Amino acid sequence: MGESEHNRPTRRRALLLLGGAAGLAAFGADAARVNVSRIAAPPLVPGPRPRPVLHPSPTPTPKPVPKPRPAPWTSTPLTTTQHPVYYLNQLSPAPPPNSIALSIDDGPHPSWTPRVLDLLAEHDVKASFCMIGEQVAEYPKIVQRVAAAGHQICNHTWTHPDLPGLPEKRLRREIAHTHDKISQVAGIVPTLFRAPGGGWSKAVYEMVAEYDMLPLDWSVDPRDWSRPGVGHIRKTLLNAKAGSILLCHDGGGDRSQTLSALKTVIPKLKKRGLVFTAL
Repeated sequence: MGESEHNRPTRRRALLLLGGAAGLAAFGADAARVNVSRIAAPPLVPGPRPRPVLHPSPTPTPKPVPKPRPAPWTSTPLTTTQHPVYYLNQLSPAPPPNSIALSIDDGPHPSWTPRVLDLLAEHDVKASFCMIGEQVAEYPKIVQRVAAAGHQICNHTWTHPDLPGLPEKRLRREIAHTHDKISQVAGIVPTLFRAPGGGWSKAVYEMVAEYDMLPLDWSVDPRDWSRPGVGHIRKTLLNAKAGSILLCHDGGGDRSQTLSALKTVIPKLKKRGLVFTAL
């Protein structure tokens, strides 16, 4: 028997109510699951950050400690009872017979010092370069070239002043500051000191000795700094004999006359049997 028209809407409403209830139940279950998941997941607690892996930096190579460069004929420090030293035989231990020393002052100079170095290398001659501290600071690569070639480097003050009569503080700066700068740049501790113009005094001797240097002078001076002519310079230098300390210049002005004279003087002195040695 079929349904009456009166009962059909009632059944439809019942089905709708049942479907709604099921949907609410499903929604409630989903909501419950969401809430449970939220409760189950603990909040993030900030902790210590992981430290980055640091690769150890390489150990820096220690810089070599500057040391004195001994004279080529001895491994012991030179001494002298003569102040200043004019001849090689005033040094102890004395150099071999027939030795002479070529000293070159007032550099380094950016043009003339390299030319002098080339000439010395051509004739296999070692010299002693008496350097001014200001020039050492300005031209360190030339200083290093002089040292690398095996020449000696001497302290010739910082600014080339007349030393006698200077206040103690200024005198110390002229000597000590140059001593330290040469050591730093050349890697050689200077063991000789030359006073500009041969200006010695008791205070200068005492301060030079304080820094373990010997006062160095000369015995053959062509006064090449005044540019007296190539002939004069050559003739004066050829008066050298065994034990002489020759004075020339690579700084302080045009040194073309000095260079021209040395080109003939060096081979002539060597032909006599004289041996050039660095101090």
